[in-house]
Amino acid sequence: MRYFVITGHKAVSTGDFKLDDIAGGAGRLDILVRCVNSAFFLSHNLRKDVEIYLVMEGGDDAPKTVIFKGADLRYLNPDERSTASLIRNALIKPVSEGEEVRSSPGVYVTRMSFYDVLSKLSQVGSFVYLKEDGVDCREYDFPENPVFVLGDNHDLTDEEEQALLSYSPDKICIGPHSLHADHCMIIVHNEADRRVKEAE
Repeated sequence: MRYFVITGHKAVSTGDFKLDDIAGGAGRLDILVRCVNSAFFLSHNLRKDVEIYLVMEGGDDAPKTVIFKGADLRYLNPDERSTASLIRNALIKPVSEGEEVRSSPGVYVTRMSFYDVLSKLSQVGSFVYLKEDGVDCREYDFPENPVFVLGDNHDLTDEEEQALLSYSPDKICIGPHSLHADHCMIIVHNEADRRVKEAE
């Protein structure tokens, strides 16, 4: 299994945004939408062994986390608008502390914070922090159940980074230039896919 954690520092936690304005009024939700697509899409197929956790830290109802689980994911299409609609439908679901509510097949919403997500995923995988000063991903041996952690268009805050570092994550970089989060995810997938193929 591969896990991704994306922190949307301004991504709204309520579902009252317009689908025509996900880059503005929704707090750069467009970045998280592209990350969802990068996490799952293959040519003519979806990855089933992936989960992505979108931590929504903006708006009046923050924090909330929207989770996409590839094993039972349905109705995901390549266009950003329909993916944003799946996220919006999750955010308008009533959810109490400690609950994980399904809004559609493979899509869930919880009241977990970034710190709660780290605590949960520390039980199932090994953290991998995508960071410019990390080990080159081409020289990295991926763990069996990696949990990749990325920021959106902003780095993790100092507090978020310290929380992640407390779990002693591996640090990897994906190349000589800083790239968009969704592009980093595709490169990481490709490198991990190559390792799997070599091991067969």
